[in-house]
Amino acid sequence: MEEKISAFMDSVIARNPGEVEFHQAVHEVAENLIPFIEENPRYKHAKILDRMAEPERVIMFRVPWQDDQGNVQINRGFRIEFNSAIGPYKGGLRFHPSVNLSILKFLGFEQTLKNSLTTLPMGGGKGGSDFNPKGKSDNEIMRFCQSFMSELFRHIGPNTDVPAGDIGVGGREIGYMFGQYKRLRNEFTGVLTGKGFEWGGSLMRPEATGFGVVYFAQAMLATQGQSLAGKVVGLSGFGNVAWGAATKATQLGAKVVTLSGPDGYIYDPEGLDMEKIEYMLELRATNNDVVQPYAEEFGAQFIPNKTPWEVKVDLALPCATQNELGGEDAKKLVANGCVCVTEGANMPCTPEAIHVLQSNKVLFCPGKASNAGGVAVSGLEMSQNSLRFNWSAEEVDQKLQVIMNNIHEQCVKYGTQSDGYVNYVKGANIAGFVKVADAMLAQGIV
Repeated sequence: MEEKISAFMDSVIARNPGEVEFHQAVHEVAENLIPFIEENPRYKHAKILDRMAEPERVIMFRVPWQDDQGNVQINRGFRIEFNSAIGPYKGGLRFHPSVNLSILKFLGFEQTLKNSLTTLPMGGGKGGSDFNPKGKSDNEIMRFCQSFMSELFRHIGPNTDVPAGDIGVGGREIGYMFGQYKRLRNEFTGVLTGKGFEWGGSLMRPEATGFGVVYFAQAMLATQGQSLAGKVVGLSGFGNVAWGAATKATQLGAKVVTLSGPDGYIYDPEGLDMEKIEYMLELRATNNDVVQPYAEEFGAQFIPNKTPWEVKVDLALPCATQNELGGEDAKKLVANGCVCVTEGANMPCTPEAIHVLQSNKVLFCPGKASNAGGVAVSGLEMSQNSLRFNWSAEEVDQKLQVIMNNIHEQCVKYGTQSDGYVNYVKGANIAGFVKVADAMLAQGIV
């Protein structure tokens, strides 16, 4: 089996040279899917996995814009339309200097499986630009977004491709892009999600990913007869996912003791409360992601230039960025008695970390399953747009809980081992694959 996995990966690497993040994402999936495909030859003969590892369409374009000093700036825009077997392409737009084809292909590939797991009719896609919104004025961001959408608009639509926000793309950026799309198309349609509530958005969208992560962790713990109440939680990150996760974990009786930013992490043994979470939001709104001011405000400990995985916790929620939790970090979590690691970011745990956690029977779930709450509520926003209707926050929250519990059930179905341990990586990959693969088979070789 190892030879078949290696041969498949050699082919992927040869076709996508230098795209290390994409290689990592595909390899993690192939390890689980190739043995499954060998047992289900209808997928093998149709080369479903080979087709899924190749995007249906890759769009790359120039984005010229003018800064406040009158200088012309040029960025690069992308949209990777990965797979539309079960619905229109769906996935975020990321504005960050690190954006390149490798990162977007990794995210689009993961998004295909993640969207499948939600059970909603959404295909997989991802996009963005190497534009950095930090330090830019509102007018500069508006001009960039309008230029970006002036090309992107011809490739998207409510029944074709429905982008959302991601790192560097919040409500402001979605608003500017939606306004330009509306101007160019002369129509008001649900072409973007993450919109303001007054003009087509859904309640609960900003916090949905973090809420979903906590609901999923709650379901994981329940398989061991445990609950969130009283658990000590280590959390990384400082964005919407971390905010949502900190809020919901606190509401459910857990104690969140860490947050992190690019400057390091804070350790607050008393735990976050709603006042501290509100301060975190205010601090982040200044466009300054550093967490040291939190420590100064509340007398917490600040540890510079480190990640929080050395702290003794029961539950770890990595919510920052890819590959932030490595093998040595995982060993520290195991040594400190951590019982569950639930990914909030996309691929925040390295393969070495996952191996350490699973070898020690720590409950571990990949982001494609546990952070699907964000895109799930984006799917609910699409439904509300089609209905010209809005659900209350309570209704959206209830639907989110049902979706996350359904995803958990699928992972348990396909991931439970003979010893009773649930391999959530295997479960998520196979469950997400089967729905897409069956749709691709039904639609022929297209």
